[in-house]
Amino acid sequence: MNNKTGAILVLSGPSGAGKSSLLNEIIDDIGECYFSISTTTRPIREGEIDGVHYHFISEAEFKKDIEEEFFLEYAFVHGNYYGTSIKPVKEALSAGKLVLFDIDVQGNAVVTNRLGDITTSVFITPPTLSELKNRLESRKTDSQDVIERRIEMAKKEIQRISEYDFLVVNDNLQEAANTLRIIASAARVKIPGNEINDFVRGWEDI
Repeated sequence: MNNKTGAILVLSGPSGAGKSSLLNEIIDDIGECYFSISTTTRPIREGEIDGVHYHFISEAEFKKDIEEEFFLEYAFVHGNYYGTSIKPVKEALSAGKLVLFDIDVQGNAVVTNRLGDITTSVFITPPTLSELKNRLESRKTDSQDVIERRIEMAKKEIQRISEYDFLVVNDNLQEAANTLRIIASAARVKIPGNEINDFVRGWEDI
């Protein structure tokens, strides 16, 4: 029933948890979908492409978009703003697509509050904090100071796992991808409350 309005799959977890790698593993297997590209004020990194990895804008532009209510959700993280634009999300949902979000715990709370009926949320994490630290250091994209801030943030995020529908421990990439693939399929058939009510009214036809 919910194919008419689409569905949302939120992915959260510490930086370095492997969310992008898992998505790359399953993206060809989960049907028509739209990956919501976040807007950010952080500097573009080597190898990133504007409009592909993020929409990179200035802080002044971002604050203007906040004032004009262009964001479904936004947050200030590690000294930079991150946000999700509303319009493309609405268009994808209207087309019956599965909308994929890669957002933090604050963003998940906002999306669930506003669109909880059609939202399935997943928290992705390495098996331990030590493993997370190893991954952050081995990818060599952040300074030690940034890594320490990410670790402190991860300690806070892990305390909010109970706010999510599912927990995926990314220890073995293929096993974690298989689990996420199943969750994505389930997200597509989650029935919004208004459609349940419509079904019940139609079912009671005596």
